[in-house]
Amino acid sequence: MVLLKSIPKVDKFVSNKAFEGLSASLITSISKSVIQTLRKDILDNKIDSFEENDLILKVKEEYQKIVDPSLQKVINATGVIVHTNLGRSLIDEKAFNRAKTVATSYNNLEYNLEEGKRGERYSHISKVICEVLNCEDVLIVNNNASAVFLILNTFAKNKEVVVSRGELVEIGGSFRVPDVMSSSGAFLKEIGTTNKTHLRDYENAINENTSMLMKVHKSNYSIEGFSSEVAFEDIVKLANNNDIIDYYDMGSGHLVDLPYGLNTSEPSVLKYMEHKPSLLSFSGDKLLGSVQAGIIVGKKKYIEQLKRNQLLRMLRVDKLTLAILEENIKSILLGQIDDIPTLKMLFKSTDELKENANKLQESIKEFCKTEIIETKTVIGGGTTPNRKIPTIALSIEFKNYKPNKIETLFRAKNIIGRIENEKFLLDFRTVQKNEIKLIEETMKEICK
Repeated sequence: MVLLKSIPKVDKFVSNKAFEGLSASLITSISKSVIQTLRKDILDNKIDSFEENDLILKVKEEYQKIVDPSLQKVINATGVIVHTNLGRSLIDEKAFNRAKTVATSYNNLEYNLEEGKRGERYSHISKVICEVLNCEDVLIVNNNASAVFLILNTFAKNKEVVVSRGELVEIGGSFRVPDVMSSSGAFLKEIGTTNKTHLRDYENAINENTSMLMKVHKSNYSIEGFSSEVAFEDIVKLANNNDIIDYYDMGSGHLVDLPYGLNTSEPSVLKYMEHKPSLLSFSGDKLLGSVQAGIIVGKKKYIEQLKRNQLLRMLRVDKLTLAILEENIKSILLGQIDDIPTLKMLFKSTDELKENANKLQESIKEFCKTEIIETKTVIGGGTTPNRKIPTIALSIEFKNYKPNKIETLFRAKNIIGRIENEKFLLDFRTVQKNEIKLIEETMKEICK
């Protein structure tokens, strides 16, 4: 009972000078919770004494947990360029600053400066994308999953959509094509088998209730061996001959030819657009290397119908997304791929990676044991499944620590590496040049 009586009253406790300059309402809320926990611990005989200073420190600690940003900068040393867990594609600083000028000012998002009347937000991006892809029109929504849903809901509600069984994908977050199709109101018509689908399968599936022939990018997996699939070009021709829509959900479409022979399995969006598809959609924040967005391109009459769907109001993007995306697409149009960090990392030679690894190795050689390793990595984000690219990594060993322990120490400093063959690695495919000095300083601190 004596200990309970010594618990400070909340109103007096929060007036302590230690809380000066902090939000009074938040400090009061946290203090009530901390003191309530203290009272319960005393009654449960978990503690037999306490210091008020300890309570103050606890309250301030909880305060910082709330007010400090939860989203933090990390150094991606995993080698996975489009790392879904680490924010996918980086935004070029110059492009961001140009977009920031628009976003921090009033702007002509839905205002036509030439005509002095209401305009359309998608017009700002349509010109440059149509120029790059030679398409009739474009629509931007908040991600590619939204693009898939909007297209199916607009054109296939209560109608059949023909899809190969080998393309009924599930990606991260349990996003399944059959489930999305069902939610959109469309009826799935499965054709072929898991490993083989022929053009005749599509032909035989078409009936009076068929709305669309749909092809889906095989994210995160590939089918090899005794297998075959129908080229999108042939699907487009068949759809045209039957007056129905063809649609390709590309997932992670790209607008430039990829290095390391990746184009053999992942042709660019430009290649597919040569066949004049009805509709095609892809992500903005994967191999395009821009912001999160779903980019829908194709024939103007279908894009116009998508714009009239009331769902678009819920799926549309804001001014910052449009401004950054426009900057990134312009960089691709002008051939300035070094202004797209994702592409810059992908195209970087192993010689340059080795040079950066050597620089770090030399600066920390007296603190820990290192070895430069030639290895392979993946692009990530569901792109180029089962295809690897060469990379250079630096293995780190010190104090007889096991790789898991070393990984934990680095992660505590927001440096995310990977473990491979019982070694902790820093992969230079994704380490930015301006981060090397920071890694050096952090390693010296860790290795002491």
